Amino acid sequence: MAVYVICEPCIGTKDTACVEVCPVDCIHPRKDEPEFETAEQLFIHPDECIDCGACQPACPVEAIYRDEDVPEQWQDYIQKNADYFK
Repeated sequence: MAVYVICEPCIGTKDTACVEVCPVDCIHPRKDEPEFETAEQLFIHPDECIDCGACQPACPVEAIYRDEDVPEQWQDYIQKNADYFK
C-alpha cells in the first residue's frame, strides 16, 4: 500500500502543487497525461512513493495523509489510490 494517500478534498481541485514537489514523480495523473482532464482527483502510486512527505505540506486543500493517519471517513481512499494504478 501507499505510504501517502490523496483523499476526498482533492476531488474537483486537482491542484498540482504536490506533483511539482514530488522527487520521484509518483503522483498521477500529471497535467501532461491524457487522463488528467477526466480524473476526479490525483493519486499517489503505492509502489513508487518513497515516504519523503514533500507532498503533504504542498497540498493547498489538505487532502494528503500518511496511510495510518487517513481519517475514518476517507479510509476507502487508501484502496482507491492503489486501484488507480492497476
